[in-house]
Amino acid sequence: MCEFNVILNGKNVAKDIVYAKADTTAVTVKDALGQSKQFKNCKIVEVDVNSTRLVLSNTKP
Repeated sequence: MCEFNVILNGKNVAKDIVYAKADTTAVTVKDALGQSKQFKNCKIVEVDVNSTRLVLSNTKP
């Protein structure tokens, strides 16, 4: 299974992520244990399977 590290503003903000869902106002991720975390005002800008990175960006300055 591929588990991602979530990067926001150059910082690792979540690890072991196996699920991600983006909507118009937030990105919700879940780890391998089923715990979820929501990043409001963010969008997914990069998914790198080889580096297991999921990069987020703020949608508001």
